[in-house]
This record gives sequence, structure tokens and C-alpha cells, in this order.
Amino acid sequence: MDDVIIIGGSFAGLAAALQLGRARRKVTVLDTGLPRNHFAGHSHGMLGHDHKPPLDILTEARQQLARYPTIKLVNARADGVSGTIDDFSVLTGDGESLGARRLILSYGITDQMPAVPGFSEGWGTSIVPCPYCDGFEVAGQHWGLVWSGPQSHNQVRLFHDWTNKLTVFADGHDIPPDIRADLERRNTPIIDGRITEIARHGVHGATVQLDTGPDVAVDILFAHPRNKPSASLHEPLGLATAATPLGIVLKVDERRETSMPGIYAAGDLTNPLIPSVTTASWQGTMAGIFAQQSMLA
Repeated sequence: MDDVIIIGGSFAGLAAALQLGRARRKVTVLDTGLPRNHFAGHSHGMLGHDHKPPLDILTEARQQLARYPTIKLVNARADGVSGTIDDFSVLTGDGESLGARRLILSYGITDQMPAVPGFSEGWGTSIVPCPYCDGFEVAGQHWGLVWSGPQSHNQVRLFHDWTNKLTVFADGHDIPPDIRADLERRNTPIIDGRITEIARHGVHGATVQLDTGPDVAVDILFAHPRNKPSASLHEPLGLATAATPLGIVLKVDERRETSMPGIYAAGDLTNPLIPSVTTASWQGTMAGIFAQQSMLA
């Protein structure tokens, strides 16, 4: 039996494994090799790895974990989880049953692309969600923001640290008069009408086509589509969740523990509103440390 099985081997999961391996705990990491940001050309804001391709960072991390004899990396999907603290069972897609005293869920989330031609093709290059990840490279240029709800108003305020030229696309949303007045005060125009297609141009640029009015070209387009956990393992376990404007997340306490004792969670699965590799890494680190400490005699 393992001390810990980690389900999801991207930034959060590998950070957790590192701490557990250094504590000489027996760990198995299950991963399918499809991190959320696999489409991104570069990862930003991670100390020591700024502007590196994210897949290169993960490859290097796995190579570093190889020096720890108690860590096992397995390319497999987790199909089911059962049991209780000190006696969990994980069924893999290969039909193998693995046991562990603790679990860490770090299988992330999946972005649900809207049915707009060109959106999925531009996701991660000309259409992005996070200014901390991509804002510096296009600072001072013309940004676009696809309105997705009240939280978009805060995005407008946030974006002004990077650019003073921002266009908001209402995309069929009813933006209240008081918010419209605030955007006007900030010299932020609102383009009404629904988006019918998005065409990529250049490295980051996008041309937004609308059902009313002319096309609008921007140097980068920010959007926040809804998302969902990339697996449903938490559902039969009955783990507590919380609703966010973009989807659900797993509830965790200050020790990264979920509502079921012995199961911890980290990364976008618990915090999709700040999709940062740095955030995922420190959350994974803490999940690994607290899982290890919970097994002390």
C-alpha cells in the first residue's frame, strides 16, 4: 500500500509528490499527460521558469522526481475511488486496484469552449483567460474582453494595470446601466451584439466578428468560459463543492483537506479563478506536506 496516491500529475500533483518523496513517503502519481495549459507556448510568472514552455517545465520536473526512489509516476487514468482514511482504493483505467492511506486530487479542470467558430482554435494563443500569465507580453496594446457576468467588471479594473486601451464585447449580456456608466468613465467602449466568429491573426491578435456592426480587431482577447472538473471522482465520494461564476470547485480547509478526512486537493480543481502554475504549485506543495504530517505516529 502507498502512503499517498496523487491523481493528476501536472504542476500541483508533481509539487505534492516532491514534498512527499523528500519525506521518504511512498507515492504513486497517476496522470494522463494532458495538462490544462498544454496548448500554451510559454508559461509565465513562475520563479526560475519564467517564459519556458509549460510542457518543458513538467518534463524537467518528472526527471528531477526520478532521484526519489519512493515516487512512482504512472501513465494511467483513475476510474474510481473508494474507501476511507488509511484504506483508500483507486481503480485505474487498466483495471488495476491501488491502495493508499491518503489521496491528493489534482486532476484539474476542463474549459468548456463556446460554440463560436474560431474560439477553440484560438484558445491559449489569441484568446486567453489570465493577465498575470500573458498580460506583460501585450502590455500597452489593444485588449478585448468578452463579458461573462458581473465578475467581468472587476477584470476591467484589473486590466488597466497593463493597458489603457480596452474594448468590452457584451456578447448578448445585459450590462447594467451603472456598470456601463463606469466603463464610459474609464474610456472603455462596449460593443453590443453577439460574437459569431473569432479569427486569429499574428501571434496573439484576433478579429471579432459580430452579428451586428463591423468586425473589431484587437491585439489579444480575454475570455472566461465556464469550466468543469476534468474527472468526476469527487462526485461518488460526496465531497463538498462550492459554486463560482465559472463552475464548481472542491472545498478545502486551510490544510488543503476536503470534506472527507484523508483526501486533499490542490490546483485549478480548487481555484479555477486564478489559473496560475505558481498557485497550483504552492497548493500542491502544501497538500503534500499536510498529507505527510497527517500520517505521523
